This record gives sequence, C-alpha cells and structure tokens, in this order.
Amino acid sequence: MQTSFKRHKGAPNTMLIVDDDELNRDILAMLFEADHAILQAANGLEGLKAFSERSEDICAILLDVMMPVMGGMEMLEALARTHVPERVPVFLITGESGGEVIKQAYDLGVMDVISKPITPHIVLRRVNSVMELFAARNHLADVVAEQTEELREQNKQLQSFNMGMIEALATATEFRSGESGEHVRRIHDITRLLLVSSPLREQFSEEDIRQISLAAILHDVGKISVPDAILNKPGKLTPEEFAIMQRHTVSGDEMLTRIPQLKGLPFYDYARLIARHHHERWDGKGYPDGLAGDAIPLCAQIVGVADVYDALVSLRVYKPPFGHMDAVDMIVNGRCGVFNPLLMEYFRDIAPSIRELYARSAQTEMQTETQTETR
Repeated sequence: MQTSFKRHKGAPNTMLIVDDDELNRDILAMLFEADHAILQAANGLEGLKAFSERSEDICAILLDVMMPVMGGMEMLEALARTHVPERVPVFLITGESGGEVIKQAYDLGVMDVISKPITPHIVLRRVNSVMELFAARNHLADVVAEQTEELREQNKQLQSFNMGMIEALATATEFRSGESGEHVRRIHDITRLLLVSSPLREQFSEEDIRQISLAAILHDVGKISVPDAILNKPGKLTPEEFAIMQRHTVSGDEMLTRIPQLKGLPFYDYARLIARHHHERWDGKGYPDGLAGDAIPLCAQIVGVADVYDALVSLRVYKPPFGHMDAVDMIVNGRCGVFNPLLMEYFRDIAPSIRELYARSAQTEMQTETQTETR
C-alpha cells in the first residue's frame, strides 16, 4: 500500500487544511504530517490569508465545503480567479452529495472530491497519487525550462562563434585588398540602417533584417579567389583583369556552397544571393548575370548600394576618398550605375544617419589606434 509521498528536492511541502471542524483538521493532519508540514485554517477567509502568506510553500489544499464566514466553494472561486488550481492541487472534502456542487468544483479546477466521513487509507492514497503527478509534472516543467535555457545559451554561443567565423572570413578578404576590416562592419550597419529606417522595414521581419545584415558581411567573400596583382592594382584594370575581378561574385556564391557549416544557418540563402548579385544594376548593365529591375533580389540591391557608398568614401589603392555629399550625389544620379529609383529615395532620406554612423566609426577607430599606441 502506498503510504508516503515521493517529493522532488526543493519542491513545496506544506499542506493547507481548511475545515471548520478542528477534529477533522487534526485527523487529516495526522494522516499527512509524516511527509508534510501542516498549515490549518478554520474557514475560507483564513484559508485565503494563509495561502497568500505561504503560497510558495504550499503543495496541496484540502478544502471543506460547509464553513462559516466563507465556505469552501467561495474560497475555491477566489483561488480559481488567480489560476491557483492549475499549479497547486485542490481536494474538496465534503459531506455534500449534490451533483451540482461536485460539477462546479471540478469546473473550478479541483483535482478530486472526497466524501465524508473519510476513510484514512483511501484519502491518503488518492491525495498522494495526485500530488505525485503534480510534483512530477512541475519537476518536468522545471527540467524543460532549465534545458531550454541551456539550449538558448548554447545557441547564443554558437551564433557568436558563427559571427566570429563569418567576420574572420570576410575580414581576411578586406586585409588582402589593403582595406580596413571595418569595411565589412560598415556594410552590415548601412544595410541594417536602410532596412530599419525606411519603408523597407514593412517588407521584412526583424529576424529577416538581422539575417540580411549578417549576410551582407560576406558580400565580397569571393575576392579571396582574385589574384593580389589585380586586387591591389593602383591603376585602371584592363578588360581581361576586370573580367577576372567580376568573377568574385560567382566565386563567392560557389565558395559559400562549399562550406557545410554555413548550410542550414538562417542567413545562408541571403548570403548566397548577396554575394552573387550585389553588383547587378537596375538597368541590367551589372554583373555577373545581367539581371534587371525586380529580378535582382532586394537584399542584394540594398547591399549593393551600401557597398558602393563605402567604396566611394573610403581610401582605395586606385583613388582618394570622396566626401559624403559627393558620394550620395554620385549614387543617386547614376554615376556609379543605375539603382532602383525607390531605393534611391530611401537612401537619400537616411543619408544624414549614414554620415553619423561613419563619424562614430571613425571615432571608434581613432580610440582603438590610440589605445594600441599606448601599450
């Protein structure tokens, strides 16, 4: 015969007995005091007060129906309003045999209705069985919550690792071409700025915006395949050299397909589209596929604008930097290829924010250089 209650470590272990008959309370207390701390109340009002003061400790409520001041059904209704029966098992112990009372009790969430006069071993068995089920369920919920948190933390660490791997891969390309590693970070920031500070935000979820911005970091990954003599040539490229340079878009797409760790990551498809198509132009005169208009993936169009702006305002081996307003004017007026007219409106609107972004970036780089020099 089951006589003891199996409790999970750290679980609540106080039983609240609410009955106006002191003898009944004592009998019930004697049944359960070997395994539980006992808390008693003589009516529903006292019971509610006791529960509110010790709610974190209470593992079960044994509740009489007929009591002065406040009856058991009234107390049960008050408990149900705050969903207590969903997390603490409530047992109605009553001499009432009316079906309506029992139905109402079950509707309000009691786990069992036990008739008076009570039979001790039956009460013990029925109450302990239900309490063990509740305890097991709550323990399982705690374990699931703990494991979920562990998985969430592991996912954050994995995302951090992936971000580091992505930035390392992208920055390696930038260093080969003599550009600052901050280039890829700025492309990320401009892309995100265009997506969140313009009507484009209505076309993408916050998660899509995050993934597109992350994918933008790998836009030029294919330049790893371009020979140094072409990548760092200070003068104008010959037609043959330019054709090789153009291949970095296709190479980037192909390279991403060969890194199995990237497949399945949420930004992967965006990264491939951006790597391949960020040099396509609205009039079809871009490369590598000569796509035109809306045939160009929107994510690639956005990164294409960001990439051109950063190239214009940055020092390159083949040119000095342009000023902010000159760069904006060159892009909007088609001197760097034709872009989506609507995208140009958005770009012009957020141009002041881009200037601020670069001012903050320059300040950060200066502080980093100062710290390095003082070491």
